[in-house]
Amino acid sequence: MTLKDTGQVKIRPLREEDQAEWRRLWTAYLEFYESGVPETVYASTFARLLGDDAQDYSCLVAEGENGLVGLTHYLFHRHAWKVENVCYLQDLYADPNVRGQGVGRKLIEAVYAAADDAGAPSVYWLTQEFNHTARKLYDRIGTKTPFIRYDRVV
Repeated sequence: MTLKDTGQVKIRPLREEDQAEWRRLWTAYLEFYESGVPETVYASTFARLLGDDAQDYSCLVAEGENGLVGLTHYLFHRHAWKVENVCYLQDLYADPNVRGQGVGRKLIEAVYAAADDAGAPSVYWLTQEFNHTARKLYDRIGTKTPFIRYDRVV
């Protein structure tokens, strides 16, 4: 399936009835990064994505003619160096069958628009160095920074 065959993709907020398709896409995203989460995390994440707590994540989905083909999770948070909030784009995923057709770009641009609407002009995200396909898009739509991420040793 290609979007060119089925028409344009629509970017919209996640809805309750999207749970099965959202789960399919998010599972594929986690598997790409050789990761997974327990069932309790699936449940709490989906509930938070639909919640109205300002600290919770939001989700936009890309809907094609035959269902969901992409998703992005993002949140707004305070930043010590700015008065306004900033936006962290945590997850971005497009189904492999529609990659290269603008789904990722449209999802990122929709997050940019949500950030602008919320008065948070700064949007940032992370990716792994080996994610060359996504980085081609990121290099066109964002600016690579010199920051290196560290995690706590447990």
